[in-house]
Amino acid sequence: MQTFDAKQYIPSGVPTPGFGGRLAPVVKPGEFVFSAAHLDHEHIFGMCMGLVAAGGTIKYVYDTNEKKIAQMQRMFPNITVVDSEEKILEDKDTILVAAAAIPNERGPFGIRVMNAGKDYFTDKAPFTTLEQLAEAREVVKKTGRKYAVCYSERLGSECAILAGYMIDAGEIGDVLSVSGFGPHLLRPQTRAPWFFEKEKYGGILCDIGSHQVEQYLYYTGEKSATVTASRIANYAHPQWPELDDFGDCYITGANGTTNYFRVDWFTPDGLRTWGDGRTLILGTKGYIEMRKYINVGVEPRGGNHMFFVNGSGERYINATGMTGTPYYGQLILDCLNRTENAMTQEHCFMAAQLCLEAQAQAVKVK
Repeated sequence: MQTFDAKQYIPSGVPTPGFGGRLAPVVKPGEFVFSAAHLDHEHIFGMCMGLVAAGGTIKYVYDTNEKKIAQMQRMFPNITVVDSEEKILEDKDTILVAAAAIPNERGPFGIRVMNAGKDYFTDKAPFTTLEQLAEAREVVKKTGRKYAVCYSERLGSECAILAGYMIDAGEIGDVLSVSGFGPHLLRPQTRAPWFFEKEKYGGILCDIGSHQVEQYLYYTGEKSATVTASRIANYAHPQWPELDDFGDCYITGANGTTNYFRVDWFTPDGLRTWGDGRTLILGTKGYIEMRKYINVGVEPRGGNHMFFVNGSGERYINATGMTGTPYYGQLILDCLNRTENAMTQEHCFMAAQLCLEAQAQAVKVK
């Protein structure tokens, strides 16, 4: 199978990684100040690292968990710890607040952030109810602030980013269907109690399903869609009756594209990573398969594997080091310039809406 340099697909003007595989900062130190609060999910550390790598300056952090605060101090020695979220919301220098609160608290905190005149950057899933989403839409309209979401299974994956460029270049024609598989490693001993309470985590389709919905909308270019069927189950964890350990969903787009995704907590301990995430994209002239985190049974260890077929033949691409993760720099510039290059607000909210609808109407099969 042919291996080749896929950087040809990256549009002109889009930065590519330099030494060490990183993109250059988009601002100078101090030009974009952000703070962090509510560190309940580990994703917050990667979110902050992405902003700092793109040139952001982290100023304050707030949380009541001393271990989480200590970890932030190790990662960002110049950060200042404050004793309330109000000190962050009242800070005149802070442009954006990054957070990974307990999921059912993400929406309400985002409302407080935007009403304080700041942009908000939250971990997925951004909401646990449609009512929270509706309120956020209204506050965005009222304040003009941003409600950004870290859908990291696309935004943090170089093969997923490269796939978008290749689709834009017409390599597989018009996208017809996207299938996504998002298995995760449960590791219950590492999970906080809220992880097993449905009111707090929202359900599996709302939570890790949000990644899959966002990718579908992005690759197809759909602006709206309908959940046609969804299912959830607790097959193997009766000790946590509110946990969904399996979920799947069918979606049909307004333009007739289709989506199927499956998410679960059944990754075996023998896998070398936390989940064998895969995405299949079917176009009129070809298809792409991504194995984002591992190519099972194949060395070396690592991800970003892409298998690409069109009229020109079959190709394998290892996208590691090819694209970097431009989202963080784009988000910083969007906040400063009031643009929408990283992700439009409606795309962000539509992804949230569909996963909430999928969860709300899911048939419980066990």
